[in-house]
Amino acid sequence: MTEYAKFQPWLDWLDQRYDETLDRLKSWSAINSGTGNIDGLDRMRDVILDAFAELDAKTAIIDLPDSEAVAADGSIAPVRYGKLLHFSKRPQAPVRVLLCIHYDTVFAIDSPFQTQRLIDENTLNGPGVADAKGGILTILNALSALERSPFAGGIGWDVILNPDEETGSIGSAPFLAEHARAADFGMLYEPALEDGTLAGARKGSGNFSVRIKGRAAHAGREFHAGRSAMVAASDCVMRLDQLNGKVGETTFNIGKIDGGGPVNVVPDNAVVRFNVRVSNHDERHQAENEIADVIAAINQRDGITAELHGQFGRAPKPMAGRTKALFEWVRELSHDLDLDIAWKPTGGCCDGNNLAEAGLPNIDTLGVRGGLIHSDQEFVKLDSLIERAKLSALILMKAGSGDLPDALKKTEI
Repeated sequence: MTEYAKFQPWLDWLDQRYDETLDRLKSWSAINSGTGNIDGLDRMRDVILDAFAELDAKTAIIDLPDSEAVAADGSIAPVRYGKLLHFSKRPQAPVRVLLCIHYDTVFAIDSPFQTQRLIDENTLNGPGVADAKGGILTILNALSALERSPFAGGIGWDVILNPDEETGSIGSAPFLAEHARAADFGMLYEPALEDGTLAGARKGSGNFSVRIKGRAAHAGREFHAGRSAMVAASDCVMRLDQLNGKVGETTFNIGKIDGGGPVNVVPDNAVVRFNVRVSNHDERHQAENEIADVIAAINQRDGITAELHGQFGRAPKPMAGRTKALFEWVRELSHDLDLDIAWKPTGGCCDGNNLAEAGLPNIDTLGVRGGLIHSDQEFVKLDSLIERAKLSALILMKAGSGDLPDALKKTEI
């Protein structure tokens, strides 16, 4: 018997899951679970719990703490999150793996993108079909195959499905970090590219808001008594944009300006919202210093106050050390499935960044093949539903059989 042959019966078993998986994907896509749609997240949570019941795992439904955000008028508003789902089995096994993905989407409750359609016999268009409801089903199928195999006893697993990834995982980040520290390696289920290419190194990311206060006045009678927050916001925007090209590969993207009001009033409030992407920790520290200088300059304007809110929620994820060893191991074993795993760096980020910062080597695009995510053109390649489940099942069974490289064990440096 070849090394691969001992896993094949449970990989072949997955073929019969295709029809059920496709039906579930269509029905799950029809549930709007945008990050801010708490009722929709509750409905999505219930169908996930029903589907995952077959794994017979210890299950927890966890309330996340509220956070804060800057509202359009500059006030600080509370932000509620849906509930985090945690499934766990065999925590005392010699090998531990953490499987994660989010069940929120970017599509708000009033988004016009709410339905699915077949583009062709192998391509389904719909909200969340790739990002990341297809990924949740990949986890379910892979673990179902593992649990039927004789290799399950050698590996313990935790699954974390969070409801806030699309807005930065602010609420779930501490829970992710806690469980990352207990695992040997991580598997995350953001979609792979259409051709199966994975994300390798990732940039870190921070989301920021600048609250700017000025002085209101009548635009005709007392124009010169006013101090325009919108003009100060424009100055802030230009200063931030001029940082592009100054801090290595760091990018500063201005996403939105809120504020102002009737044109016969000098506006006394504005909010500038921006995102920063950094390639390494040195760039992050330099970017933070540059942003502080911009805020200081705006505060030098007569009658203007500027206050920075936000943070770097995701650290850079380099392709090095144990993470690189994990990629190389997965590429080697994928050849048994006639796959040729490749990866490339990306400016995007995800919870894989969070796990890497906590010290956990991980691959974060083990989900279905797809593309055009975060748009109404999002699609999944249907032949990847079982293909990617087999890849993950093989990884899990190999690790459970004792074939995890020493370099990936958490006791190793």
